[in-house]
Amino acid sequence: MNKSLKILFIGDIVGKPGRKAVAHFVPLIRKAENIDLVVANGENLAGGSGMTFEKYKEMIETGVDYLTSGNHIWKNRDIIPYMKDNSVKVLRPANYPNNPPGQGMVSINVAGVKVVLANLLGRVFIPDLVQDPFSSAGEIVDSSRDSIIIIDFHAEATSEKAALAHFLDGKVSAVLGTHTHVQTADESILEKGTAFISDVGMCGPKDSVLGVDKGIIIKGFLTGLPQSHKVALGESIFNGVIIEIDKKTKKALSISRIFETYQ
Repeated sequence: MNKSLKILFIGDIVGKPGRKAVAHFVPLIRKAENIDLVVANGENLAGGSGMTFEKYKEMIETGVDYLTSGNHIWKNRDIIPYMKDNSVKVLRPANYPNNPPGQGMVSINVAGVKVVLANLLGRVFIPDLVQDPFSSAGEIVDSSRDSIIIIDFHAEATSEKAALAHFLDGKVSAVLGTHTHVQTADESILEKGTAFISDVGMCGPKDSVLGVDKGIIIKGFLTGLPQSHKVALGESIFNGVIIEIDKKTKKALSISRIFETYQ
């Protein structure tokens, strides 16, 4: 029996280019690295904003085990009925108030150990009215003793992400930042054994502005007028991290970045 667990966590998947990159790389990485669990942020699966049930199924069929999300999870209402009865392996941020559809965390058995996946949304520079992610993270820890805990912290500010990671150091196995679509080079194991990276990055078109057609974004800045976003085309990037975790101690042993391109 392996003494450690290996998790592949994939950054925000943007539209069809991102889905194609995931479909190509997940089976390869899963086999080459002996991955036990694959998790991906899927809040931009459908046309670069939101998720549909069809696109959710497409990602599950590639080998993704669970999808997290963020502030765009409600942008496409198609997925909401499935979230209401928990029939999809999709998490919405746990710190939304008033118990909206879906689950903010889930406990699953992976390779003989209990793994808790949780999703939190930041409050700095994000307009959604959510509860304090630090308090919500504390509640998740209190309810998930003796588990490997992986948190997708969907937030804008690097300072908020780093602060939450240090707050949870030694209490969870990993705090993985999403939302900004730009992979950061600060992956580390913190002092008490928690793996952390400010942002995992994205899976989507390389020649773009965060996955969106660059001309549209530039026009918006030049005119100051709202523009209808469109996912860019062309070569894609695939961003993710592999975290290895000791099954007994629940501490992270390593975290390594993945940055691949796909035509």
